[in-house]
Amino acid sequence: MKKKQVKINSKKIERKPSKNPVIILAVIAAILLLLFIFSLIPKESQEWSVSRDGILSYPENRGWVDVTVLKTELGNNYTLETISFASKDYNVEGLLRIPSTGKKVPAVVILPGATVTKEGTQGLAGILSSMGYASLGIEQRNTGGVDLEYDYGLFREGNEPIEHKMVFDALRAVDVLRQDKRIDAQKIAILGESNGGRFAIIATALDPGIKGVIGISTSGYDTESQIVNVKDETLIRFYRSIDPETYLGLIPPRRFVMMHSANDSIIKIGFAEDTFKKAKEPKKFYLVKNGGHGFSEDMKAPLEEELGLMFS
Repeated sequence: MKKKQVKINSKKIERKPSKNPVIILAVIAAILLLLFIFSLIPKESQEWSVSRDGILSYPENRGWVDVTVLKTELGNNYTLETISFASKDYNVEGLLRIPSTGKKVPAVVILPGATVTKEGTQGLAGILSSMGYASLGIEQRNTGGVDLEYDYGLFREGNEPIEHKMVFDALRAVDVLRQDKRIDAQKIAILGESNGGRFAIIATALDPGIKGVIGISTSGYDTESQIVNVKDETLIRFYRSIDPETYLGLIPPRRFVMMHSANDSIIKIGFAEDTFKKAKEPKKFYLVKNGGHGFSEDMKAPLEEELGLMFS
């Protein structure tokens, strides 16, 4: 009995080598198939780069955004959701306001100025809702504040500056709107106030699917006139990368709009006019006599007109 058992076992052992190559090939084929399928699934790309000319770059296809709804409020003619979504190493919080129209609506990302919270975007959000537009006002990193010296230190060491990440946050906010079934994904614009206007211009330049940009009480940095005597190429690349004026040529044929008060004491009207002169057509500048820094009532009518043109 022992010999027979040994003989049977030996036959079983002899059969295994003939099957192993088939099994191995099948496993390899399955793994390759899974890798191929996985490659087709949109994923958030963390890639970034800055060209020799100082142009910041992020992928146009940034993948799906996981959005968490923290709170929902129902108004008389709108829904207001407090949401959160990941953007690189930061959780962006925002207020998503959608008018109750029963159909897909165009939408605007609102980037507030420095020190302004997401709640501070809701005056504009209410106006946009009355026009039939959804909006997403986000809470920017450092509440919109920037530290140029710190950011340059990061850039010099080959690390991603915070200001670049703030541009990426704006792009992810656009992605959030695009994937929302209540939003017309083909009709999304960006509006930014003050420092938020700078990020809005850059983000619009980097994503050709954005329909246009409106900068309120904002301007560029006039980097080209500031670097005449600068020899440090790395420093030049950095300053160009954060200056919205570097990107003005990338916005057409989308609309470029600026609105500014003659009484603005934070960003003088002359700085805004200089930036506008460097922009390409189609463009429009609205000078209002009332108000100060930021949105004012006199900007409401041109805001509605320009969004109508962008979304037409």
